[in-house]
Amino acid sequence: MSKYDIYGIGNALVDLVFEVDEKFLTDNQVEKGLMTLVEEDRQKELISQIKVSENMMKGGGSAANTVVAASQFGGSSYYACKVSNDEFGTFYLKDLATNGVDTILTEATAPEGLTGRCLVMTTPDAERTMNTFLGITSDFSVAEIDEEAIKNSTYLYTEGYLVPSQSGRDAMKKGMEIARAHGVKVSLSFSDPSMVKFFNDEMKEVVGEGVDLLFCNEEEAMLYTATDSLLDAREALKAIAKKFVITLGQNGAMIFDGDTFVDIEPYKVEAIDTNGAGDMFAGAFLYGITHGHSFAESGKLASLAASKVVSQFGPRLEKAQALEVLNHLI
Repeated sequence: MSKYDIYGIGNALVDLVFEVDEKFLTDNQVEKGLMTLVEEDRQKELISQIKVSENMMKGGGSAANTVVAASQFGGSSYYACKVSNDEFGTFYLKDLATNGVDTILTEATAPEGLTGRCLVMTTPDAERTMNTFLGITSDFSVAEIDEEAIKNSTYLYTEGYLVPSQSGRDAMKKGMEIARAHGVKVSLSFSDPSMVKFFNDEMKEVVGEGVDLLFCNEEEAMLYTATDSLLDAREALKAIAKKFVITLGQNGAMIFDGDTFVDIEPYKVEAIDTNGAGDMFAGAFLYGITHGHSFAESGKLASLAASKVVSQFGPRLEKAQALEVLNHLI
């Protein structure tokens, strides 16, 4: 039996979450709905203009949100990441520990530098726009990969946000190589349309001959496969993923279990903040399939969990909320 259900590879970011209006994005020339990499000064400039009384500092990073979700449901998770020995890094490592996620880093071994931060701007239509200063996570490399932890995992899961960096891609490929050599299944999330649109060749470099399980949304699926319809995209994805999940927002999700397609119905809620919905879906789904549940059952769990996330601010649930979702279905 594996020590970890999921070995995650990804960025370590402290999320700074704010509510803004459409005018703020327009006035500051922020491209809505995408994750944009920015320098620290640009991020500080935007934060200084947001007139709010309170901001929320939370542990973030796409793959981190996923492994934390799986842990909250009762799974075992490990996260390979990179933070600095600053206040944000200290906060981040404590947050992982609080959520039961193992990592090789400690406050004592964290290097000098600046921990990455993600400014999350949520508009009244519940869409999130992210401006990210990567900080030291931009130097994430094979040095952060723990071979023994991967060997003792059921799934390796990595986020597409790492593909713009050569060292990040090298780390992803190294992790996948180790996983395949030891019979550990490889899963990948495209993470964001911008990663597929602007780094398509780099994403294909990482995908290589294919993965065991792919997570993406409808737009990402069509961008990666250069198709104009969901039906064409899902057929094309069979060439690079043995199994895959295509999330469809308010329309639920479509899952390919290796043989047939399974439609997952959505749970109707009033969306307040879509940040982290895909991450939560992946975490709940991975928890389900590593704990004896079918793809259909895991998809239903993931759909309900994602609906809970979008009905509140922030990309994660509290553990009590996660267990409530779990008890509702299983």
